[in-house]
Amino acid sequence: MKKKVIIAYLLTKFDCISNLQNFIKNFKKFKPDHPYKLLICYKLIKVNQVKKLRKVSREVNHIEFIDQNKKNDFDFGSYGRIAKKYPNYPIFFSLGHSYPVSKSWLKKIMKNFKKKTIIGTSASYESLLSSFLKKKKFKLLFNLFNYSFLKNEFPIFPNPHLRTTNFLLYGKDYLEFNKNRIYKNKKDAWKSESGKSGLTNFFLKKDYNVILVNSKGKSFNAEDFKKGETYCYKEQSKQLFSDKHSRKYSKLSNNIKKKVMKKVWG
Repeated sequence: MKKKVIIAYLLTKFDCISNLQNFIKNFKKFKPDHPYKLLICYKLIKVNQVKKLRKVSREVNHIEFIDQNKKNDFDFGSYGRIAKKYPNYPIFFSLGHSYPVSKSWLKKIMKNFKKKTIIGTSASYESLLSSFLKKKKFKLLFNLFNYSFLKNEFPIFPNPHLRTTNFLLYGKDYLEFNKNRIYKNKKDAWKSESGKSGLTNFFLKKDYNVILVNSKGKSFNAEDFKKGETYCYKEQSKQLFSDKHSRKYSKLSNNIKKKVMKKVWG
């Protein structure tokens, strides 16, 4: 029997209603084709606004999850509370500005999933530290502080990591990763995505399979993330999911695309 997946879609006060509309529209068009439960999580959204959002979300069968946390601890905090409720399920976490763009997307992911595995739908080699160093702005105290923080927390380029816009793993594995982590600001979230102790490096050190899966259903290890063609490379023609950053890249001129590719992949 196929393992049912929790598809956890997170919508926050920083999202707009069109994000939910786009997700629902594409979710209905590009079916997962694998057993699932759709969970829509509302975070930091007022009751009257949630009522408006329900008029959109009622178009699909789903579980509603109201995140009761009153402070913004970013997506990682909400994911922890969802994982606590579903520790024994594979959970596909997805941010509000993301939506599927490939048929049978979950089926393709789950064909590559097993125990001790984490799967992303896009990845990057970008290093926040390396990007900062190229700016050459070390005279200001603020930037010196940033340099110290980045040097301590982030690897130099190349820094292979799964982007946390969309990723899948067991709930209990996420809880282990997220244990004792505190998210007070954006920097804490950056550390969990691409830092030395971030999601990818945490599980690589534990000998997990950390892989990228593209729209062809092919999997790629860290040394081959670029070949997946899912993010800021060529035309991103093998995406499973679209997000605001990949859409921004698609609209760039060819010359600017080359610069972005260089930043992301070297």
